[in-house]
Amino acid sequence: MITIIGASAQEKALLEKVALSALSVMGAEDAALDLSFVGRGRIRSLNASLRGVDRVTDVLSFPTLENVSLPLKKGDYPNDVDVQTNKVYIGSIVICRARAKEQAAEYGHSLARELSYLTVHGVLHLLSFDHMEEQDKKKMRAAEERILSALGIGRD
Repeated sequence: MITIIGASAQEKALLEKVALSALSVMGAEDAALDLSFVGRGRIRSLNASLRGVDRVTDVLSFPTLENVSLPLKKGDYPNDVDVQTNKVYIGSIVICRARAKEQAAEYGHSLARELSYLTVHGVLHLLSFDHMEEQDKKKMRAAEERILSALGIGRD
């Protein structure tokens, strides 16, 4: 189950599809997550208080699990299965729409493509992917491309 807050109906339909596809491609169909949109002030505040980086960013992820093992199996996380959805809650993603718009213009592609990329990026962080070390960054970028390609989302 994907819960999306602060998006239009059209964006919700797109980003739910993107998030579900990302989970499927990564073998995490039994996962659930939240996705919220916030303004520049809120994401800057979150970034400063939680990461010690006092600036606006595009996306933040808040995983509830550490070292997720893929494929994700409910039996591996019995204490994290939501009884109502029967899914493993893996965390939340927060996206700054204003920053996403700026980046879409900067990279020369649509806002929909940028929001899709940021959603995929956030999902991968929830699944324990990181990009701090070069080797990890390569794995994460390859996974991002695999998911976006499966959705037919290229660089437009």
